[in-house]
Amino acid sequence: MKKFPDFVPPTKVSYLDRGPTLHLRRCILQGVDDPSQEWVFDKEEIKLGSMDDNDVVLNDDTVSRYHCKIVQDDTGYVLVDNHSTNGTFINKVRVREGFLKPGCIVAVGQSQLRFNAREEEVQIVPSRADRCGSLIGANSKMREIYSIIEKIAPTATTVVIDGETGTGKEVVAQSIHSLSPRSRNELVVFDCGAVPPNLIESELFGHEKGSFTGAMMTRTGLFEQADGGTLFLDELGELPLDLQPKLLRALEQREVRRVGAAKAQKVDVRIIAATNRNLEDEVRAGRFRQDLFYRLSVVRLHLPSLRDRADDIPLLVQHFIETGSYNRGNAGPRVRGVARDAMSALQSYPWPGNVRELVNVIERAVSFCSHELIELSDLPDYVRTAKPQPVREQPSARPLPRQPTGGNPTVGSALSPTPPQTPDELLSEGVTFKDAKERWVATFERDYILQMLRRNSGNISHAARAADIDRKYFRKLMKKYDIEAAGVDDDTEE
Repeated sequence: MKKFPDFVPPTKVSYLDRGPTLHLRRCILQGVDDPSQEWVFDKEEIKLGSMDDNDVVLNDDTVSRYHCKIVQDDTGYVLVDNHSTNGTFINKVRVREGFLKPGCIVAVGQSQLRFNAREEEVQIVPSRADRCGSLIGANSKMREIYSIIEKIAPTATTVVIDGETGTGKEVVAQSIHSLSPRSRNELVVFDCGAVPPNLIESELFGHEKGSFTGAMMTRTGLFEQADGGTLFLDELGELPLDLQPKLLRALEQREVRRVGAAKAQKVDVRIIAATNRNLEDEVRAGRFRQDLFYRLSVVRLHLPSLRDRADDIPLLVQHFIETGSYNRGNAGPRVRGVARDAMSALQSYPWPGNVRELVNVIERAVSFCSHELIELSDLPDYVRTAKPQPVREQPSARPLPRQPTGGNPTVGSALSPTPPQTPDELLSEGVTFKDAKERWVATFERDYILQMLRRNSGNISHAARAADIDRKYFRKLMKKYDIEAAGVDDDTEE
């Protein structure tokens, strides 16, 4: 008989020179009396019983209709008895719940099955589809992501999604959830950057009545609300350092304790997290715990920016036109397409706000459009006048270098945006391809932030809203490039 390892690591993705590779953990059940009976699964939950809708159907009078189930978690496989009449056994020991070790014998009624697990390496081949769940795009980078999602969705694997603001990280989480067995339960979304730090623990884990000032009643936390489903932690990099050990414990123990409670309670939750920060840099800077980083980084998906997949813009635009509520007329969509010169302008614009910004631009264009096709004149000035962007690769893991500014530029000054470096400057001796690319991108980011502030009279809130960028992130970019909005209150309301 083939020898199996005592421990099989959880499903994960490795990014190698030959492309992304999926290491898939599979469960194998084989009849002891009849080895020709074999079942192989890579799904999160396997149901055993006598009814036809079980994953493993056992024609045995001593087996209950839904006798037991095998559940995959990050540490291995757990056998759970479903209050069966004749019991479930692991190596002749009756259990209510127990971990399975490769090679052990599982007795379900009078039927005996040998349990094993193995790891399979699967090369990721881009999907042929141009969409997956709610995701849309035919770019090869997106189709690779589709293939990974299709493989990992049925598992319980923890997923971290990174990418720029507006690339669609929450849409990826929704797609993974909708394709998983947990889709019958809730997808609970929590934005770590939208809640005051002193309230995050109560939001995530709940609290008991009287546990702190203002706790007038017992409250259920988001982990409990997501029990049996998926918890999506958006902007994970914003989670305060003192709360990270509690999240780590909840992930490892699969249990939570409400604030002020004496006992913890078990929860069955799949975690999907998203961040626009580079978590490796956050770990090195001491702002993110290394053990939590490794615990979360089982499967990591990087979403490309829209400028890195400009070939998807026609497909996305047509989808927005066909499905947007703002384009509904009495006899179907009022606007039916985009003129050629307008589409060329859309593909030339760099889209710092990514897909979210594209949605807003199309909605604006539809409202201005008086024909069946969106014309160039229907687009905003800054989109019409954009110059074609250089082809970009996947962003580097290294932070962009700070640009020498000769002092802090202010919006109210006469300082002009720094002109892009010339090809001769970028190709000067000692400048690598990666450094040249980073300098070019950094120049664009700095100039864009300055221009948006000028258009909005230095008001940071208005500039961030116009750019469709979160204000916190807008301020980070200002700090990164030493930009000041002199004499302007960024909290001024319109």
